[in-house]
Amino acid sequence: MKLFPRIIASIGLATLSASAAGSFKEPVGLQLYSLRAEFTKNVPAAIEKVKGFGFRDVELAGTYNLSPETYLGMLKAAGLNPVAGHFGFDRYEKDPEGVAKEAKALGLKFAGTAWIPHKGDFTEADARHAAEVFNKAGAALKKQGIQFYYHVHGYEFQKHADGTLFDLLMQETKRDLVAYQMDVLWVVFPGQDPVGLLNKYGSRWQLMHIKDLKKGVKLGALTGNTQLTNDVPIGTGQMDWPSILKAAKKAGVKHYFIEDESPTVLDQIPQSLKYLKTVSW
Repeated sequence: MKLFPRIIASIGLATLSASAAGSFKEPVGLQLYSLRAEFTKNVPAAIEKVKGFGFRDVELAGTYNLSPETYLGMLKAAGLNPVAGHFGFDRYEKDPEGVAKEAKALGLKFAGTAWIPHKGDFTEADARHAAEVFNKAGAALKKQGIQFYYHVHGYEFQKHADGTLFDLLMQETKRDLVAYQMDVLWVVFPGQDPVGLLNKYGSRWQLMHIKDLKKGVKLGALTGNTQLTNDVPIGTGQMDWPSILKAAKKAGVKHYFIEDESPTVLDQIPQSLKYLKTVSW
């Protein structure tokens, strides 16, 4: 598979022109999976940590055995706004109406999934089945006023026809029912170009995971898996954030979330937020 050139930021903040075209001013939320270890131990304490970082918007990854109503109440009491949430593929496959009902109870505007089950390499059959599930899920969620989305995870870039299986997913899912979330790490890690994909598919990208990849990590694997320690503070890794964020704004991305799966996430989040306050293009 032909790889795009390694995407490494080459412009330091100190060298940016005073006449730079713009800067990143969008509100940034947190994917709560980032603090999964904290939430597993003590949900109220974890919520306070999220609030303490200064976040307001959040993306959910489960309710930690709490009812949707109870969990929503706890988040709202802390001033947190659940915008989106991930649910398992199997739930959309078996009971999309049930997911839609739960997403509504959680006050979500977006409900998605982050993994398509598959054995070995991701195949055309996997992609076509997923597209069918996604379209049905999107229809069920739309009845509740909620947008379905798929979080890209890297294995979808297997070569197919003149493009990839990700292109097939885009083609086979209905624009009004299925949106997409770009996780920048899971686009760069398999050797793809996030700016090119943002430009190509425009408004179908409605959400973004801002996540950086450690310098020196080899690109091109289609596994959807890399060591958690390869998640590094935003602005310190391989990504050209000025170009990516500029393209995301042009595409019309509506919500941005930091997702940091590293074991040092509590130390890294403040560094990432600091960088995003200063990044310009």
